[in-house]
Amino acid sequence: MKSKDMNPASSRESINETSRRTRRLLDDAFKAKVAIEALKEDRTLSELSSEFGVHPNMISQWKQELVKNAASIFSNGKKEKQRIEQLEKDVIEANQIIGSQVRDIEFLKKNLKKLGLL
Repeated sequence: MKSKDMNPASSRESINETSRRTRRLLDDAFKAKVAIEALKEDRTLSELSSEFGVHPNMISQWKQELVKNAASIFSNGKKEKQRIEQLEKDVIEANQIIGSQVRDIEFLKKNLKKLGLL
Protein backbone atom coordinates (compact mmCIF):
# COMPACT_ATOMS: atom_id res chain seq x y z
CA MET A 1 0.00 0.00 0.00
CA LYS A 2 1.57 3.25 -1.13
CA SER A 3 1.14 6.50 0.67
CA LYS A 4 1.06 9.77 -1.25
CA ASP A 5 3.20 11.43 1.43
CA MET A 6 6.18 9.12 0.93
CA ASN A 7 8.86 10.09 -1.57
CA PRO A 8 10.74 7.41 -3.47
CA ALA A 9 14.35 6.83 -2.44
CA SER A 10 15.58 7.93 -5.84
CA SER A 11 13.68 11.18 -6.07
CA ARG A 12 15.26 14.08 -7.92
CA GLU A 13 15.72 15.93 -4.61
CA SER A 14 17.71 13.14 -2.97
CA ILE A 15 19.87 12.74 -6.08
CA ASN A 16 20.71 16.45 -6.04
CA GLU A 17 21.61 16.29 -2.36
CA THR A 18 24.08 13.45 -2.88
CA SER A 19 25.62 14.98 -6.00
CA ARG A 20 26.58 18.10 -4.05
CA ARG A 21 28.92 16.16 -1.78
CA THR A 22 32.53 16.27 -2.86
CA ARG A 23 35.03 13.52 -2.35
CA ARG A 24 37.69 14.32 0.19
CA LEU A 25 41.22 14.09 -1.21
CA LEU A 26 43.83 13.07 1.32
CA ASP A 27 47.50 13.65 0.67
CA ASP A 28 50.14 10.95 0.93
CA ALA A 29 51.72 12.43 4.06
CA PHE A 30 48.42 12.16 5.93
CA LYS A 31 47.94 8.56 4.78
CA ALA A 32 51.47 7.68 5.89
CA LYS A 33 50.91 9.28 9.29
CA VAL A 34 47.70 7.33 9.83
CA ALA A 35 49.29 4.07 8.62
CA ILE A 36 52.26 4.51 10.96
CA GLU A 37 49.90 5.14 13.86
CA ALA A 38 48.06 1.94 12.93
CA LEU A 39 51.35 0.02 12.84
CA LYS A 40 52.12 1.06 16.39
CA GLU A 41 49.00 -0.86 17.49
CA ASP A 42 48.66 1.10 20.73
CA ARG A 43 45.12 2.14 19.70
CA THR A 44 42.31 0.32 17.97
CA LEU A 45 41.24 1.04 14.42
CA SER A 46 38.00 2.58 15.65
CA GLU A 47 39.95 4.96 17.92
CA LEU A 48 42.20 5.97 15.04
CA SER A 49 39.17 6.29 12.80
CA SER A 50 37.46 8.74 15.13
CA GLU A 51 40.68 10.68 15.70
CA PHE A 52 41.56 11.11 12.02
CA GLY A 53 38.03 11.07 10.59
CA VAL A 54 38.72 8.16 8.24
CA HIS A 55 36.90 4.84 7.90
CA PRO A 56 38.67 1.91 9.62
CA ASN A 57 38.79 -0.04 6.34
CA MET A 58 40.82 2.77 4.74
CA ILE A 59 43.24 2.72 7.67
CA SER A 60 43.68 -1.04 7.22
CA GLN A 61 44.31 -0.63 3.49
CA TRP A 62 46.89 2.11 4.06
CA LYS A 63 48.61 0.00 6.72
CA GLN A 64 48.80 -3.01 4.37
CA GLU A 65 50.12 -0.83 1.55
CA LEU A 66 52.78 0.65 3.82
CA VAL A 67 53.95 -2.78 4.94
CA LYS A 68 53.93 -4.09 1.35
CA ASN A 69 55.92 -1.15 -0.06
CA ALA A 70 58.25 -0.48 2.87
CA ALA A 71 61.24 -2.06 1.09
CA SER A 72 61.00 0.48 -1.73
CA ILE A 73 61.99 3.23 0.71
CA PHE A 74 65.49 1.76 0.93
CA SER A 75 65.94 0.94 -2.76
CA ASN A 76 66.95 4.54 -3.60
CA GLY A 77 65.00 4.39 -6.85
CA LYS A 78 67.07 1.54 -8.34
CA LYS A 79 64.05 -0.04 -10.01
CA GLU A 80 62.91 3.30 -11.40
CA LYS A 81 66.39 4.00 -12.80
CA GLN A 82 66.50 0.58 -14.45
CA ARG A 83 63.04 1.13 -15.92
CA ILE A 84 64.04 4.56 -17.27
CA GLU A 85 67.20 3.12 -18.85
CA GLN A 86 65.17 0.35 -20.50
CA LEU A 87 62.64 2.87 -21.84
CA GLU A 88 65.45 5.04 -23.23
CA LYS A 89 66.89 2.00 -25.04
CA ASP A 90 63.44 1.20 -26.43
CA VAL A 91 63.05 4.77 -27.72
CA ILE A 92 66.46 4.64 -29.45
CA GLU A 93 65.57 1.31 -31.08
CA ALA A 94 62.17 2.62 -32.21
CA ASN A 95 63.81 5.72 -33.71
CA GLN A 96 66.25 3.53 -35.64
CA ILE A 97 63.41 1.42 -37.01
CA ILE A 98 61.44 4.51 -38.00
CA GLY A 99 64.52 6.00 -39.67
CA SER A 100 65.14 2.91 -41.76
CA GLN A 101 61.48 2.76 -42.77
CA VAL A 102 61.57 6.42 -43.85
CA ARG A 103 64.67 5.73 -45.98
CA ASP A 104 62.97 2.70 -47.54
CA ILE A 105 59.84 4.72 -48.34
CA GLU A 106 61.86 7.52 -49.93
CA PHE A 107 63.86 4.99 -51.97
CA LEU A 108 60.68 3.33 -53.23
CA LYS A 109 59.04 6.67 -54.07
CA LYS A 110 62.10 7.76 -56.04
CA ASN A 111 62.27 4.52 -58.03
CA LEU A 112 58.53 4.40 -58.66
CA LYS A 113 58.66 7.95 -60.03
CA LYS A 114 61.51 6.91 -62.36
CA LEU A 115 59.41 4.02 -63.62
CA GLY A 116 56.37 6.28 -64.00
CA LEU A 117 54.26 4.27 -61.61
CA LEU A 118 53.81 7.06 -59.11
